[in-house]
Amino acid sequence: MNIAVMVNLRARRGSERVGGMVQRFFPRARLALTRSLEEARTWISEQLRPNPPTLLLAGGGDGTITGLLNELRLQGVALPAIGVLPLGTGNAWARVTGAPKPAVALRQLAACGERLPPLRPFSLVRLENRVAPFAGTGWDSETLQDFKDHLSKFPAGPLREANAGLRGYMSALFTRTIPRHLFGNGQLRVKVYNLGAPALTVDARGNVVPLPNGETGALLYEGPAGVAGAATTTEWGFGFKAFPFAQAVPHRLSVRVYGAGVTEATLNMRRLWRGHHPMPHMHDFFVERLRMEFDRDVPLQMGGDLMGLRRSLEFDLAEESVQLVDWRQLQRLVA
Repeated sequence: MNIAVMVNLRARRGSERVGGMVQRFFPRARLALTRSLEEARTWISEQLRPNPPTLLLAGGGDGTITGLLNELRLQGVALPAIGVLPLGTGNAWARVTGAPKPAVALRQLAACGERLPPLRPFSLVRLENRVAPFAGTGWDSETLQDFKDHLSKFPAGPLREANAGLRGYMSALFTRTIPRHLFGNGQLRVKVYNLGAPALTVDARGNVVPLPNGETGALLYEGPAGVAGAATTTEWGFGFKAFPFAQAVPHRLSVRVYGAGVTEATLNMRRLWRGHHPMPHMHDFFVERLRMEFDRDVPLQMGGDLMGLRRSLEFDLAEESVQLVDWRQLQRLVA
């Protein structure tokens, strides 16, 4: 295989040690240890664009993978098969594909010899000419910013590392995000318009059915929104199954709007985390393209990266898709 590997040294578990493991298992692989997007951009331009890899291993979190995909698109490099090495914080794509620890993943890949490992296709959400496995706004975006602010209080060392995972995320949620909504300016409101083919939804049993009055141009939803977003993968990170019906309908985005208040959402957090269905005030749509209009500026996140404030968002299904290494299938083959 023509393998390239990028390890983000700024990811939570990114380190030169991971680079050393790569060199032991794949001495001919093109390896980059990067600390910035600019370093990754230069590596892609100088190493990958002249000779695109058949398999690109990406060590980092969802933000690393999303940034890598968008830089490859920007430079006109066809998207190769991608193997996610879980070195980040939320690691949504890594969890969905069953990625093991890097040492185990590299050992399993080496057992494939010159053959590509099993791959699993994923469509992509497109927004403002960027792509990601998920994107949206609401409590998730606010909690992501609160998590970063919470983490910044700790100096580098064991205490910061202890708060860099789920513990820190939940601390930010309960000490910053939820109190702000309990005593804040009232709940966000949104209008959701269908801009593509007639929309579909899911019934109480989880069956995909046509959405009544969901034709092109229709107003699909108007009301409160704690969370509003689109995805092509089930998770948002940390095992949170925010989009349990993603990939249920080929060539459609899974869109969710959760209209409950923060108190009800907090009481139902365990069910929400597990992707329980049905849930009161949860609205599911399958669309090709849609627009969300909010009653105030909202923080946007794409693939776990904050993108600033927006008043309107227009999502569609990207023309490209990506093939990710199916680590669960690979494990069964090499066991």
